Amino acid sequence: MAEAADFQGTSPSPARRWLRRTGALLAGVPLVAGLCQLPAAAPAQAADTSGSVSVAIDTLSPSAPTDGDTLTVSGTVTNNGKQAVTAAHVGLQVGPELNTRSSIDTVSNGKDSLQGATGSEVGGKYEAKFAKLTPGVAQPFSLSVPVDELDLGDAGVYQFAVSLSGKTSAQPWDQPLGIQRTFLPWQSDEADTKTKTTFLWPLISSVHMTAETGSNAQQTPVFLNDDLAEEISAGGRLDQMLSLGENLDVTWVIDPDLLASVDAMTRSYRIQGEGDTTTPGTHQALAKQWLARLQKAVEDKEVVALPFADPDLASLAHNGTSVTGSLSHLDEATDVAATTVRTVLHVTPSTDFAWPVNGAVDPSIVKVATSAGADKLIARSDSLQETAGLSYTPSAARPIGGGTTAVVADARLSTAFQGDLTKASATTLAVQRFLAQSLALDLQTDKQRSIVVAPQRMPSASQAAAMAEAITALQGGNWSQPQKLSAAAAAKPDPGATTKVPAASAYPASLRKQELPKWAFQQIASTQNKLDNFKVILFDQSRVVTPFGLAMNRGMSTSWRGSATEASSFRSDVEAYIDDLISQVSLIDKSETKLSGRSATIPVTVQNNLVQGVEHLRLRLTSLSPNRLEIGGSSYDEQAVEVSGGHSQTVKFTTTANANGKASVIAQLYTEDGQPYGEAVRFDVKVTEFTATVMLVIGGGVLLLVLAGFRMYTQRKRAAAREAEQSGPDEAGEAADGPENPEGPEDRLNEEAATGPGAEDPEQPSDLTADTAAESADPSGTGERVDR
Repeated sequence: MAEAADFQGTSPSPARRWLRRTGALLAGVPLVAGLCQLPAAAPAQAADTSGSVSVAIDTLSPSAPTDGDTLTVSGTVTNNGKQAVTAAHVGLQVGPELNTRSSIDTVSNGKDSLQGATGSEVGGKYEAKFAKLTPGVAQPFSLSVPVDELDLGDAGVYQFAVSLSGKTSAQPWDQPLGIQRTFLPWQSDEADTKTKTTFLWPLISSVHMTAETGSNAQQTPVFLNDDLAEEISAGGRLDQMLSLGENLDVTWVIDPDLLASVDAMTRSYRIQGEGDTTTPGTHQALAKQWLARLQKAVEDKEVVALPFADPDLASLAHNGTSVTGSLSHLDEATDVAATTVRTVLHVTPSTDFAWPVNGAVDPSIVKVATSAGADKLIARSDSLQETAGLSYTPSAARPIGGGTTAVVADARLSTAFQGDLTKASATTLAVQRFLAQSLALDLQTDKQRSIVVAPQRMPSASQAAAMAEAITALQGGNWSQPQKLSAAAAAKPDPGATTKVPAASAYPASLRKQELPKWAFQQIASTQNKLDNFKVILFDQSRVVTPFGLAMNRGMSTSWRGSATEASSFRSDVEAYIDDLISQVSLIDKSETKLSGRSATIPVTVQNNLVQGVEHLRLRLTSLSPNRLEIGGSSYDEQAVEVSGGHSQTVKFTTTANANGKASVIAQLYTEDGQPYGEAVRFDVKVTEFTATVMLVIGGGVLLLVLAGFRMYTQRKRAAAREAEQSGPDEAGEAADGPENPEGPEDRLNEEAATGPGAEDPEQPSDLTADTAAESADPSGTGERVDR
């Protein structure tokens, strides 16, 4: 009664204050005595039952209510304790307005804690009652309440909670046993100043295609696996991204490699199997359908094309710039990006945006990102943090020097949909938190700002669904309006916003651990060097330059983060495949070769097992013992080589022997610029040239044969003369007057002397040859073959 007599706003008299304190002290004595008699385990038992019931909010609709709406909340309650809960009820509580973005974070971090303010319960008929909650059994609930009954005040973000109270046998009084906190964004009327919000919709996948292509004219591509077909099939991740994104006002951020891969699936393709086997792909119709839907979805939307295969800019900056040629791959990936998107989607994309992982930047990343022509860098506010003490979140665009604009995505909004969102309750909490942060941002100031949301690169299907739900609610709300990324980048920057790029030491260690190592870029450089040497000999360089160039870009992809083993295997397979192609053009091994005579030719065969011809090759044959064996008049000789696909060519080299014995020679192919090509072939040449003594003996034998022949001729001539003298004159005359006038003995002797007695028999020992190997210094003909 004394307390009631006090007027509001006046202080009670000292006597009354003394009486009140004394009464309170006396009233507390029995309570203290009772507490002292409680068993020691009571406090611990109370802690055990605290939060023993989990509350899940599966739906909260509408996500951002306005005047006249009815708010519907549904979900489940599950008794996780060991004791049954009786006389339980689920109620709705509206807490005080949250005036800062950090206060929203605080509530989110303790969303299921029984500690902290929760606000008053709506009560009345807006509650769900349960006679008993059995341990381990989930019970559904659904409550609908007019927004007018929530007593919401001015526009703002309100804490909203669903709590469960009940009794247990250990604590038979009504008490809170579980709670789930979330947020209720309240903007009943159109905001005076709306935030311009850009939401990036990433269409990015992992690497799917290898460097291998078929030997046919179409160069049938070979895929690592059939995972891409699963992603674009009904219910797959990319199918969900497309189905959801086509109904949203977003900026599409696309990896051209994904488009190239799906486009390749529309024709004949094969899937890599065990060993060297492949199996035919069968999802051509699915790929055509998905691409047709995507073409329609982006025909009037903004499309940003990342460099082909989405190269890891941070890995390049930190580990790749010291490896020669690494940055050239980024240039090539940027050049092919626009062409790929135009060819597949029939739209012209923007290629002047670079997007490092998680928007984390440092000076070296900025330098690498802009080296390929990008003048806009998608960063994130937890990397490019505000240091000027602004009382509001500034616009995304920041000039960071050198004509480069950093488009700083809001970290809170961009990370709202990470984690496991497969459960409806997790999705609801993510959506409400996103909307709460967006509204709180808008209410910070009357100044209109451009805000960018850059979510994770490859959202799961459930994460994509949560993103789409949030975007739909945001675009249907009263405080935000959609904007293209290009417009956000061109917006006037806040003069007080941070523009200084953080130092390299500030780059997150967790991200640095996932980067591609230096040796990965060295392996790519090795593959590139082999490709450069290989392509110069080909009739049609595009058959290898294009697939291998794209494969090396894929070896630098951001998608390899967290998959170091798979990334290493991919790069090794690419290098092994170029090695295999190079080995298809080779020299055939030779065994020991024998040369008989002073000069001869040595054939060397070049085999081309490729499907296309090779040219611009030179074959060099080098003698390791030029004093014994000369090739082409010196220690070596070389000739041009040109071989059609699937054929071989034999090249002949003229040699001169100066001494007997073995001489080793080396055959090696070279490109026109003097680079060795393939493996060298080494073999021995055994020289068996005739010596001077042997030649003298042969010459003496020939002379004896000539003399013997002359002696036989003279002896026969004399014998014929004697026979003529012994014959009478009549006989001689008769012989002279004979009707047939046969030739006389002298004529026969003259003829015989001229032709030799054995002229018709080439095997007679008295035959004289026109030339011999020993007497002829000319080399053997080009058609001569020797033993391999």
